[in-house]
Amino acid sequence: MSLRTFTSRFVRAYTPARVAPFAFTRAIATKRYTKEHEWISVEDNVGTIGITDYAQKSLGDVVFVEIPSPGQAIGRKEQLGAVESVKAASDIYSPVSGDIIEANETLDSEPSLINSSPEQDGWLAKVQLSDPSELDSLLDESAYQAHCESSEDH
Repeated sequence: MSLRTFTSRFVRAYTPARVAPFAFTRAIATKRYTKEHEWISVEDNVGTIGITDYAQKSLGDVVFVEIPSPGQAIGRKEQLGAVESVKAASDIYSPVSGDIIEANETLDSEPSLINSSPEQDGWLAKVQLSDPSELDSLLDESAYQAHCESSEDH
């Protein structure tokens, strides 16, 4: 059976008539990066913040993570936490201002989550944004990748 025949018989038969494409694309469109290798993903005015895969590779094996306390206000470019690895220690700065509503307490017992899943399970904090327009000054994925490639050239 050819791929075209298979597709027309099986795949198209099970494709829903109307799919809401916005749920998936909205998450992609709202992920932003800093030049200092932090990321933020925003949904419903709540930003989840962590460090990028590029940053965790530069740090090496993470052995300790300092996470922020929920309930405190944080300003843009203020220290949110810190990451210590076998190579170095690095402060993490908030890409936006707002109130910290949740911290990833799993990192206390499993700091290696930053190495294994830096942009998913290894997030540091969730922040209720006070000024969503601050996202406009951050890099999108293609600009961040270009920034990383230019950093590697030096």
